[in-house]
Amino acid sequence: MLGWAILFFILALVAGYMGFVGLAGIAATIAKVLFVIFLVVLVVSFVIRAFRGQSVV
Repeated sequence: MLGWAILFFILALVAGYMGFVGLAGIAATIAKVLFVIFLVVLVVSFVIRAFRGQSVV
């Protein structure tokens, strides 16, 4: 999921550079949403592993 967020971020940068402002905005929004989802899943998995007594790292 982090890979997809990075891909859409790069797409937004390239589209913005080439003048496709609308496409750049959409790609940036998708990248932000995917990154937030990634962070939520990461924190939830850390909490679950901590409650099970497993190593978090």
